[in-house]
Amino acid sequence: MTITIFVFSLLGAMAIGIPIAFSLLICGVALMWHLDMFDAQILAQNLLEGSNSFPLLAVPFFMLAGEVMNAGGLSRRIVNFAMACVGHIKGGLGYVTIMAAVIMAALSGSAVADAAALSALLLPMMVAAGHDRARSAGLIASAGIIAPVIPPSIGFVIFGVAGNVSISKLFMAGIVPGIMLGASLWVTWWWLARRELVQVPPRKTLREIGVAMREATWALVMPLIVVFGLKFGVFTPTEAAVVAAVYALFISTFVYRELGLKDLYPLFVSAAKTSAVVMFLVAAAMVSAWLITVANLPAQLIDILQPMLDSPRLLMFTIMVIIIVVGTALDMTPTILLLTPVLMPVVKAAGIDPIYFGVLFIINCAIGLITPPVGTVLNAVAGVGKISMDEVTRGVMPFMLAQFTIMFAMVAFPALVMVPARWFY
Repeated sequence: MTITIFVFSLLGAMAIGIPIAFSLLICGVALMWHLDMFDAQILAQNLLEGSNSFPLLAVPFFMLAGEVMNAGGLSRRIVNFAMACVGHIKGGLGYVTIMAAVIMAALSGSAVADAAALSALLLPMMVAAGHDRARSAGLIASAGIIAPVIPPSIGFVIFGVAGNVSISKLFMAGIVPGIMLGASLWVTWWWLARRELVQVPPRKTLREIGVAMREATWALVMPLIVVFGLKFGVFTPTEAAVVAAVYALFISTFVYRELGLKDLYPLFVSAAKTSAVVMFLVAAAMVSAWLITVANLPAQLIDILQPMLDSPRLLMFTIMVIIIVVGTALDMTPTILLLTPVLMPVVKAAGIDPIYFGVLFIINCAIGLITPPVGTVLNAVAGVGKISMDEVTRGVMPFMLAQFTIMFAMVAFPALVMVPARWFY
C-alpha cells in the first residue's frame, strides 16, 4: 500500500502539470498523511536540510565552469584543436564532434551545456559539408551525454550525496566507461558515414596542428588538474569544482581575454538560475527520501526482488530496464534523487559494489537525456541548431542504441568498469 501511494501521488501530481520539485513535496506529504505523522515543521526541516550539504556546493561551481567555458573561448579552441587533428579524415567532422565532446566532458560535467556548445559550433559546419542534418544533430546530442560520465560530473555529485557513496571514487570509475561511450559513437559514425559523399577539408600541416594545440593548451590542462588533484588527494570534489570555476574564469579573462567584467554578471546569473533549479529538486527529493526510509520502502522492494538477489547480473539488468523506463519521462536529476534511496539498499543486499552501480546508473540516466519524449539534450540541440525534434530523434537512434549496447555489456561484464576503476583509485 505504501509503495502504491508513493508511486501514484508522485505520478498523479506530475500528470496534472505540477513541476517535479513540487510533485516530490506532494508525494512526501501523501506519505506522511498515510503514516499518520503529518507535521509541517518536519517537512520544512527536511526541506532545508536537503540542500544543506557541503558536497552539493560542487553543483553551482561546475555549472559556472561550464558557462564560462562556453562563453570564454575554451570550447571553441578545443573544437579547433580536434579539427586540426582529425578534420581531414573522411567523416572527419563527426570524429571532431566526438573528440571535442570527450575533452569538453572533462571540463564542465553538464550534458546540456556541452551539447548546446557543440550544436552552435559544429552543426552548421557539418550540414554545410554535406552531412545528413538529422544524423549530425543526433551525433552531437549523443556525444553531449558523455559529460555526466567523465569527471567532473554533476550527476556523480548528486548520486554520491543521495546514496552516501564516495564522489571521488565515482569520478575515477567514470573515466574509462565515458571513453568507451565515445568509442561506440566513433564506430557507429564510421559505419554510417562511410558511404556519404562529403567534401573533406585538406590535412592541416604540423605547424597548424601545433598552433591549434598551443591555443587549446590552457583548456586541455584543466581536466588534468581536476583528475590529478582528486587522485592524489590535493582537494575534494567540491574543492575541485571551485578550482575548475576559478581556473576557467582566469583563463577566459586574463589569458584568452574574451570575457570582460561586464560579461561576468550574465554568466553568474545563468549559472545561479540553473543551480537553483537543481538545488530545489535535491531539497524536495530529500523530503521524500527521508519518508522512504521511515516507511521502510526499500525493505518492501527487497522482498519483491528477493528471487533476483542471488543473481546480481539479472538484478542489474532488471534495474537498468526500470531506469530506462523512468528516464523516458524524467530528467536526470529527479531520476537520481527518486530512485537512489529506493534502489541502493537493494543493490547492497545483492552484494553489488555501490561504485559499479553508480557508474551504470549515471550512464543510464545520461542516455535518458536523449530518449524521447522528454530528452532534455534533444531539446537543447533542436533549439540551438534550429532543427525539429522529430529530425533529432530520428538521427540519434543508432547512436543511442550503440550506447545502450555498451551499457548492457558493462552489466554482463562488471570488470569493464571495476578493473580500470581500481587503476585510478
